[in-house]
Amino acid sequence: MKSLIILISLLVSHTLFFQQVYGQHVKVLNNDLERLVDPNVSIEKLAGGLKFTEGPVWNSDGNFLLFSDIPDNTIFKWSPDGNLEPFRTPSNNANGLTYDQEGNLIIAEHSGRKIGKLSPSGAYQPLVESFKGIKFNSPNDVIVDSKGAILFTDPPYGRDKAAVDTLGFNGVFRHYKGKTTLIADDLYRPNGLALSPDERTLYVANSGSPKKYMKYPVSKGGKVGKGSLFFDASSLEGQGNPDGIKTDTEGNLYATGPGGVLVFSEDGKHLGTISFPESPANIAFGGPDMKTLFVTARTGLYSIKVKVPGKL
Repeated sequence: MKSLIILISLLVSHTLFFQQVYGQHVKVLNNDLERLVDPNVSIEKLAGGLKFTEGPVWNSDGNFLLFSDIPDNTIFKWSPDGNLEPFRTPSNNANGLTYDQEGNLIIAEHSGRKIGKLSPSGAYQPLVESFKGIKFNSPNDVIVDSKGAILFTDPPYGRDKAAVDTLGFNGVFRHYKGKTTLIADDLYRPNGLALSPDERTLYVANSGSPKKYMKYPVSKGGKVGKGSLFFDASSLEGQGNPDGIKTDTEGNLYATGPGGVLVFSEDGKHLGTISFPESPANIAFGGPDMKTLFVTARTGLYSIKVKVPGKL
């Protein structure tokens, strides 16, 4: 009987753990932030006990969230009813995830060293595997524009350190109609990326030194121009590097970085920072109204409510 009581107690504690709600963690640097995020917003922990969470993406058709656990070699599926289950395993140590216009899941694969595609029916195929005949380092994050072009970053984080078949640089790439183009090769650790709502600006996070976010002009035809500094986060305090980026429908940026999730206006003004119990790695907007910000942070999955809808 005593063992049964202990077991029940542990189960109750486990349930409460996943329903845990955290209080105010918003640092307001500019009053414009309050139009986007309630300063008293609560942070909800949706799942825990994972290894290293990354790459969240919302599935509007199925009303669920996918995210990667890189060391666990698994893509997980989280549903609003609280259910958490493996979606794809092994995943080639998947990191960034996104969808194309046909509903295919586009996957940045660390150990696979490629961009993969998973159809709604479950059929898998490699999509982009090399540049000029040489394997990628370790594709990290990936997005798809309205034309169907795939943009992704390729730092060396998941690559075998003994690998000798390397590009020799860490690049940002665009793949469209079978052709892969190099956008940038001068970033130390290109990581998260996002497009502005009008798709005329590409944002890329550079992890490491310097900790900065870059912006690149994009032509109507999709050609990406030379980058310039959007925001230098090197002087900011707190754990974390520039990583995942998303934009809302107004063009404001939400970016993981030193201290939590940094919120920027379209012109690069740092409006405030939302801190979390664990250091955030990536983010995604979701929910029926796209006003839930999901945050993958180390061993956990979190969410907060925002006031302006986000983009996928």
